[in-house]
Amino acid sequence: MLNSGSLKVYAMRTEKIQKVLARMGLGSRREMERAIADGRVKVDRQMAKLGDRITAGVIIELDGRRHRVPEFDAATPRVLLYHKPAGEICSRSDPEGRPTIFDALPPIREGRWIAVGRLDLNTSGLLLFTNDGELANRLMHPSREIERIYAVRVLGEVKPEQLKQMKDGVILEDGKASFTYIRDVGGEGANHWYEVSLREGRNREVRRLWESQEIQVSRLIRTTFAGIGLPRSLRTGHSLALEDTEMRQLYKLVALEPPKRAKSKRNPRKVKPFRSRKAVKLHKPRKR
Repeated sequence: MLNSGSLKVYAMRTEKIQKVLARMGLGSRREMERAIADGRVKVDRQMAKLGDRITAGVIIELDGRRHRVPEFDAATPRVLLYHKPAGEICSRSDPEGRPTIFDALPPIREGRWIAVGRLDLNTSGLLLFTNDGELANRLMHPSREIERIYAVRVLGEVKPEQLKQMKDGVILEDGKASFTYIRDVGGEGANHWYEVSLREGRNREVRRLWESQEIQVSRLIRTTFAGIGLPRSLRTGHSLALEDTEMRQLYKLVALEPPKRAKSKRNPRKVKPFRSRKAVKLHKPRKR
C-alpha cells in the first residue's frame, strides 16, 4: 500500500525535455532536439537524452548556462509586435557593432525573446517576437504557408507581362517562387508602389523576385504577418504586446492550444515605449 509521500511522487507531472525547453523560449523544439542529440544539454549535471521526461524545479544546462524549469502551468506565453527600422540586423549580436533587433526589446523574465523569421538589413516593418519556442517554430515552418504581405516601392516602368511572370512563378537559385497576388497601389514619377503577398519566407525572396525581372526595389516594408497588421501608430524601433484575442487567433492558426490568458494587461493599441532597466527615462529609438 502506498503512503501519502509515495502518492505525491507518483502524481508528479513530467514532460518531455525538448518540449519543456522549447516552451521556456530557449529555441524551437527541433533546435532543442538537435542540442540534446549533440550532447549540449544536461539535467541535474547528467547528460540528457531525447525523450527524457523531467519535472518542474530541476536544473537544466544548455551550452553551459543553467536554467531552472518553472512550474508547467506557471509560464504565460507572450507575443510582441515590433516595428523594425531599416539598418537593424536580425541577430542577437553583431561583430561589426551594428544595431540588432534585440537591442530595443523590453526585458523578459521567462525564457528569452525569439524572432519569428527575419527581415534583411534594408527591409523595415513588422516582426513578431515570442517566448514560446513551439509557437515560433510553427509560424516559421514552410508547411504552414503563413501569409506575409509587403509594400514594395520600385523604380521604373513595370510591364503587365512582368507582373504575370512573378505571379505564375520564377525559378530562383533555391527553387521556384511566386507572389500570391500583386496589387498596384499607385505612385508618382519614377517611383511606384505595389502590395505583394507570399506564403513562405526564404532569404530576400521578395527582392529576388523583382530582381528576376530586372526591376530595382528602392524600399521594402512588411505590413502584415499571419493576419496581424502593423499598427499605423507603432513608430519604428518600438514594440507592443499582442492582445488576448489576437493571441488566441495566432495559436489556433498553427493548431496549438491557445493560452488561457495573455501576460500583458496593456491595451496593445496604446503604444508606449518600455522603461529601460538602465535608465529612468522612456526608451526612444536610436538616432540614425
